[in-house]
Amino acid sequence: MWGTVLASALLLTGGTPAVADAGWSPSPIVWTDCPLDPDSPPPDGECGTLQVPLDWNRPSGPTISLAVARHRSTDSAHRIGVLLADLGGPGSASTEFALTPGFFSPEVQARFDVVGFDVRGTGRSAFIECPDTGRAPSDEPAGQAEFAALQAYNEKAVSGCRAANLPIFDHANTADNARDMDALRRALGEARISYLGISYGTLLGQQYAELHGDRVRALVLDSSIDHSAGLERFLGDRATAADEAFGQFAAWCDRDTTCALHGQDVFDVWRKALAVTSGEPRNQNDLRDLVLKSFYRPDWAYAAQLIADTAAGNPPVTAQFIFNYPSIRLAVMCQDFDLRIRSFAQYTALHAGELRRGPLMRGSTLSHSEAMACLGIQGPPANPPHRLSIPRAPRILMLNSRYDPATPYAWALAVHRQAPANTTLLTYEGAGHGVYPRNTCTRSAVDRYLLTLAAPPHDVSCPA
Repeated sequence: MWGTVLASALLLTGGTPAVADAGWSPSPIVWTDCPLDPDSPPPDGECGTLQVPLDWNRPSGPTISLAVARHRSTDSAHRIGVLLADLGGPGSASTEFALTPGFFSPEVQARFDVVGFDVRGTGRSAFIECPDTGRAPSDEPAGQAEFAALQAYNEKAVSGCRAANLPIFDHANTADNARDMDALRRALGEARISYLGISYGTLLGQQYAELHGDRVRALVLDSSIDHSAGLERFLGDRATAADEAFGQFAAWCDRDTTCALHGQDVFDVWRKALAVTSGEPRNQNDLRDLVLKSFYRPDWAYAAQLIADTAAGNPPVTAQFIFNYPSIRLAVMCQDFDLRIRSFAQYTALHAGELRRGPLMRGSTLSHSEAMACLGIQGPPANPPHRLSIPRAPRILMLNSRYDPATPYAWALAVHRQAPANTTLLTYEGAGHGVYPRNTCTRSAVDRYLLTLAAPPHDVSCPA
């Protein structure tokens, strides 16, 4: 059902891509003005499209069109090359990210063409959107009957989404995107590229380094996904991270008089808010999800007011997704990870582990919803999870917050241990998701590495 498994053995060994790529060459990109958004100023850059094979194992077969955007270096006389940038998600449009003013420092923008491409199923690259299948059952089933109902709903939803988005749905995992990334390198005429990936974009960077390590000039992995994580760690590590982030939030409330909960027992008010919403699981999940998302920036003032309002009897409105994340995760995450829960007994054990490792937040709504969305998917993942193997890659700079609610610090440590010979880890000693623009310490370390290839000689940390 899910298409051909893509070069899994090669990914496991860090070998050279299959000979299916041999003899295929991309056409040059024709650059034009970018599409205008009536609600935004004109983009400072240029846009184009890249034609790539739908199925990299059949390069002479049908092709698809990927959207590409470029912000040219502002000091062309001292241009270093191309810096590919990916915001992650899955679901975010990296064409927009590449043209976002102010994210990269002026020094980086002076020396690099900053390029982004919308990976398969996102933005203007064969956008994946599932049809409405109605109100879903709770993703926290209380018994066998509820588990069976959720599984039946998911099987129907996934089948309908796949049917509405063929053929791209079967060819949208990160291994496919990594091969697209090398096609983009070739189309740009670059012998080597630099890359900065954030969050899910770090998995694209890792898989590109496995396939094409010798074509990497510099690689920044900001807030790392651990592709080797099985179900227990996928759920448990994030549950722990959510609780650790809550602990940082509570400490802020204790010391900052602007916190709406200052002077109160934050943990007690939180338990009251959960109790207020316990009669309607969806309201409670919305509360947990909104609080978790507020830890990304972090926006602790918003979290405090939200908890205070809920405890007073005013629960939050339904949480909203951005981009097409609920749709594309079925084609991407469910094929990048083995998130297959096969029985209610297995679910019960996994959920007990979530509650044990994250009793405050009752687990991570992020990882729980992702795992439960994959319930009912048949067959093994097309892009099997595995330990990182990048012997041909240069030194890589990794960044992670110590209290990251989405990509746990434990994942950064795991990835670092999988490739100790050529990774350096910079730890931001604070909270939040995404590290590069946090402060002068984090930005200068990345800029120095991108501009000069001088990574810190050993693991370092930056203060919050």
